[in-house]
This record gives sequence, structure tokens and C-alpha cells, in this order.
Amino acid sequence: MQQLPLGWRWPAQQRFETFFTGGNAAAVDLLQRIAAGAEQAWVYLHGAEGSGRTHLLMAACQAASGAGLTAQYLPLAALGADRDEAIRGFGGSDLLVVDDVDAIAGDRAAEHALFDLYNRCRAEGSTLAFVATAPPAQIGLGLPDLVSRLSSCTQVALRSLDDAQRREVLRSRAEARGIALDETVLDFLFTHYARDLGSLGNLLDRVDRASLAEQRRVTVPFLRRLLKAG
Repeated sequence: MQQLPLGWRWPAQQRFETFFTGGNAAAVDLLQRIAAGAEQAWVYLHGAEGSGRTHLLMAACQAASGAGLTAQYLPLAALGADRDEAIRGFGGSDLLVVDDVDAIAGDRAAEHALFDLYNRCRAEGSTLAFVATAPPAQIGLGLPDLVSRLSSCTQVALRSLDDAQRREVLRSRAEARGIALDETVLDFLFTHYARDLGSLGNLLDRVDRASLAEQRRVTVPFLRRLLKAG
């Protein structure tokens, strides 16, 4: 896998201003300062699926680019064969964010490549932000030196949103697209569909396209048909 070009356009919906902070104000503030080049801290974020981990990484990259800095996004879970070589292809930017660190747990070559990348970026004066589901010592990494390096980063635990907060986020994102989601529709979605914001965001994209194509408002029957169609 080739690294993403430095000028890659970060997803428009994943910005700091579109992130529902909830109990994660400290994490957002730290990443904003790092993205602006105002702080040199190296960060390790951990949280459950749907806690906004990737959103924050993308937001940091976008903000860094907006501040005139270079940024790279390294999605470890998306790397295929020879991922150790792909990992070694990164570096040389002001900010490098590494998503899904736990995806390489047990892969000796990939773990060593990430360890080397860490040391190289430290020597180059880059700033790194890592993301995983749990703290470094709990994700199954087999290389003690890598666990030690990651543990030396500023550790920040991300808190997942509760259902009420997820509903508010979904309603707000829908309103930004001109889609009205009433309580009945939200009840249906949260009963019959995955509740993590990533899945709900993908569904909202489908709803937006389908409602525009059919010129229909979003109702429960409309959603039933959409979900049934796959």
C-alpha cells in the first residue's frame, strides 16, 4: 500500500467542529494544540469502537494542513500483505497519526517496523498520535520496546457517547444535510441498526442519497424499505 499523499483531502465530515465532544474535551483540546503546532506532545488515544477515534485523527490532520503543516494518516488495519514495508514508507511529515495500533499485534515484522518508525519520527522532530482500543500493554503487542515507547506517550482514554448523545449527533448531522429525523425515526434506527456513529454515519449517507433521488422525506416505512434492500 502506498502512503497517502501529503495533499490528500481529509473527509469534510470529520472535523473538530463536527465532533461531539461529550466527555472528551481534554483529548480534543490536546489534539487541537498539536495540530496547530503549539505543542510537541506525543499522544496515545484509546477507546471503544465508535468513540470517535478515527474522527479525531482525521480532524487533527485537516487542522494541521490548514495551519500550513504536513500531515499523514497511517491506517494499520487497512494494510494488506507486506505491511511492514508500508509502515516504513511513512514519515517525514510534521504530524503523523497512526490508527488501529492493535491491528498489528502479533505481527513481529510490522511491530518492529512501527518501532523503527517511532524512533525515526522522534529523531526527525515529527509529532505522532496513536490510536487503539486499549492501553499499549493490553492490546497484545509482542515487542516490549514498542510497548515501552507507546506507554511513554501522553495517554488519553476516550469516552463513548451514550444513546442520547448519539441521537443528538445523528440528528445534528442530518439537519446539516437538510434531513429531518423525528423521534419515531430515531427510535427505529436505534432499535434496528448498529448504534456506533461510524455505522450510523454510513447509513445517513445512504438515506441522503435515496431521499434526494426519490424526493421523499425520511419516514419509518422509507427506512424499512431501504434497509431491506441492503
